Amino acid sequence: MTRAAAQQRSAHPVRAALLALAADAALVLLFSGLGRGSHAREATVLGLLETAWPFLAGLAITWISARISQRPLAVLNSGLPVWIGAAGIGLLLRWWTGGGVALPFVIVTFLTLGLFLIGWRAIAALVIRLRAPRA
Repeated sequence: MTRAAAQQRSAHPVRAALLALAADAALVLLFSGLGRGSHAREATVLGLLETAWPFLAGLAITWISARISQRPLAVLNSGLPVWIGAAGIGLLLRWWTGGGVALPFVIVTFLTLGLFLIGWRAIAALVIRLRAPRA
């Protein structure tokens, strides 16, 4: 294998991990934006970040501690920890800093982030399976 081919092959997993992390962060931001919108909160970037930061922090902590970058597209091995971490750690941070964590919000948070963070990985897995050459 040539040096260029080896570099290209090793760059692909990094790119996949970066794209997966970007997708996760974008979906956490979408979740936060939808929540702000449903409560008629002002649509500002700072307001969005104020709402999203605990969940983005939970996402980052999980990505690092569970080594999600090694298998970023794995539905169960990555999607499940990312979901539980973003939602669980995010809610704990929100509670710890004085944010609301009423039971309906906890339920909506877990359901929505589960759908988003596991859902896109399930769709990606299906697309990859459908595009794979058949023997």
